[in-house]
Order: sequence, then C-alpha cells, then structure tokens
Amino acid sequence: MFARPTPAPSVALLVHACDRYEFLYPGFAWFFGRYWPRQIRCAYYFATEEKPADIAGFQNIRSGRGEWSDRLRRLLEQLTEDYVLYFQEDVWLSEPVQAGFFEELFALAAAQGWQHVKLHSAEMYRPHPTPFTVAGLRVAQLDNAGSGYLMSHQITLWNREYLLKQLALGPGEHPWRNERRGTKRLRRQNDPIRQLDYFAENGKPAINENEPAAPRSAYYTVSVNSVLHERVRPYITQLQAEGGPAEHAYAAALADHLARQLTHDGLPKPRKEDFLQKIKRRFRAWRGR
Repeated sequence: MFARPTPAPSVALLVHACDRYEFLYPGFAWFFGRYWPRQIRCAYYFATEEKPADIAGFQNIRSGRGEWSDRLRRLLEQLTEDYVLYFQEDVWLSEPVQAGFFEELFALAAAQGWQHVKLHSAEMYRPHPTPFTVAGLRVAQLDNAGSGYLMSHQITLWNREYLLKQLALGPGEHPWRNERRGTKRLRRQNDPIRQLDYFAENGKPAINENEPAAPRSAYYTVSVNSVLHERVRPYITQLQAEGGPAEHAYAAALADHLARQLTHDGLPKPRKEDFLQKIKRRFRAWRGR
C-alpha cells in the first residue's frame, strides 16, 4: 500500500508595513515584482495600519494602530495559512528568486514540522549543519546559547501559530524591544531554530558549507531609523535606467530624501540629543507642568 503524500502547506507571504513608511511602498513593489516569481504558491498580503495600500498582486489587510508586536499579532490572527513568510517594506530584493527553492523549502518545513527558519546569513549566528539541504543549500540549526538576535525581523519562514505564541509573550513591544526580549525568550525556550543562506542580506557572505552552484538571492534594507540609508543608491540608479516616467519621478524623490536626510514622511531628520540636553528638556517640561 502506498503512503499518502504529505499535503502541500499553505503559506502566507506577509509584508508588515507601517503607515509612516508609505514612501517606501512603490520601491518595495517594483523590485519585488521584478525579482519574485509569482508561480511560488503563496497567499500575498501587504499589511498596513489604517491607510489603504494598492500593491499589485497583494491583498491589503490592516492591523489598526498600536505597538509593533500587537499590530503583528492582530495581522496573524486574520490569516489562516499554516506558515508565514515574513517581509518588511524596507527590504528590497536585488537578485532573482528561484521558485524551486521555495517549493522545496515549504514542503520540507511542513514534513519536518519546522517552526522557525531564518533565510538570511548573519555573523552573529552560530550554525551547526544538519543532514538536510534545500536546492544545494545546507540547513543549519543554530546554537541558541551562542547566537545573537534569535528573534529578528528579516526574511524568515515561521509557523504561524508558533509566531503567535512568541508575540503573546511580549505584548506592547516596539520592534527593537521585541528583538531584544524575544531573543532572550527564545534562548530560554531553546526550541530548534533553522537557518539557510538563501538571501545575502546587505552583501553579507554565506555562513554554511553549501554546494558551489547552489542558487542564492539577495536584498538590501534601505531604511535606518526612518530615513534612507546609502544602500538605496543602486536602486535609484536601476529605477532611472530601467523604469518609465513614474519610476524616474520616484527615483528623483528617493534621491532628494537621501540627500536631505528626510524621514519617510517627508520631515527633517530629528536631531540627536546628548544626555545633558535630555536632562534639560525634561527639567523644562517638569517646570512647565
């Protein structure tokens, strides 16, 4: 008697965006459309807070206002898929993505019951090889005690229910606190965390022993503290070279924001206060109560 094949898992590709970063949406959409093959079987969601977003190929869902961890939890509660492939709007693809890699990954993750699979390389990870490979890339298991940023917001495949449980442990957390405290929680839980070198993040090299011809993709994060990073320059150049009038206008706007260090909502970059300035400001506020 033949064994019944494992059913294909349902996967939601979720882009977790905030309304103040609306300026980044066209760039994310253009480069995603250029490098991501739509034959990858996912449900595609672009998640905002309250503002609508019309992104080709994506269903817009909304979280409402609130802290980062609460907004993500409300989004996940709207989904029904088994797995979530997590993106953010400032992660812009820069190399083609191979559909076969993700088809193989999704099937293997479901068959093995994996709950947390990081898809980028980082020097703070301490990987140990496992017997598994996906399209020639070695699946590693992280040394949780020796690795940093076990909770990160880079491209990751999560079991949806597992991620919901992690968020329930940290209500009301902004993203930086979620990464810090979430890492401590994951380290205490010591559940297996897998990692593959599929995406070169910001030009970082692979950290595992992979087959020489194994395909990889890449992305750059174009935003730091609500302003554009220098990493956006190649994207501006590509939009100017390959886009139409709308892309040329958007490239000019990106260049202007970068040159003037404007925040994504078009405001001047806030000045940093030193410790003494913070004390003086708080004292003046106290006296004025």
